[in-house]
Amino acid sequence: LPQGKVPASSILASAPSDKNLDAWRESGCRTTHCNLEVLQESTLVFLATKPHVLPGVLQEIRPAVGPHHIVVSLAAGVTLQTLQRLLPAGTKVLRLMPNLPCVVQAGAMVFARGSGAGDGEAALLKSLLSSCGLCEEVPESYINIHTGLSGSGVAYVYLFAEALAEGAVKMGMPGGLASRIAAQTLLGAAKMMLETGEHPAKLRGDVCTPGGTTIHALHQLEKGALRATVMNAVEAATNRACDMAKD
Repeated sequence: LPQGKVPASSILASAPSDKNLDAWRESGCRTTHCNLEVLQESTLVFLATKPHVLPGVLQEIRPAVGPHHIVVSLAAGVTLQTLQRLLPAGTKVLRLMPNLPCVVQAGAMVFARGSGAGDGEAALLKSLLSSCGLCEEVPESYINIHTGLSGSGVAYVYLFAEALAEGAVKMGMPGGLASRIAAQTLLGAAKMMLETGEHPAKLRGDVCTPGGTTIHALHQLEKGALRATVMNAVEAATNRACDMAKD
């Protein structure tokens, strides 16, 4: 919507309560409490429900799903195999996993397509979602890894940003200023990774000078096992995402 790729009048959102629809109405979108109405009015349908709610929604909409529909699921842990089993044979199904910064058009998203979805459906989804940040098509097996890396990873970055700012506060800088500088530091570092294409180890080395401040600080981070701890965090979140898929 903010990028103007789709007019608000072309979007129909459905939810059980008015509370969940207020933001859509404020954006000029049409709303309803009837999921079947969405299928009747739309070709591209996004299913953004809690995982345990999705089977009931799929059962409800199944009679209205036709060969012209493209169904995109955002439900964590619900596999393409399950989606295809609960929808009519041959339905064009894709599975999408976004992350929180999508709300400020700086997200990281991955998607996988089911057997009924072709290059056209994948290109359409990628074109629409590229306005919300990075969007990549991946094998479905990568989606749980993406959850551990980027979905949950946003929280790791916030924790690191908080620690950076608190370190500056400890040394005498006001908290508000420290938080803003920490955020800009992370933003700048991420932008350099994306725009240069360099490995982060190379960029890290570029910051270090012999006997300088950075190498002394990095020594402390290594003593605290920062890299191993973060790798363990990604592994733990990925494993939890895999477990949720089995529940």
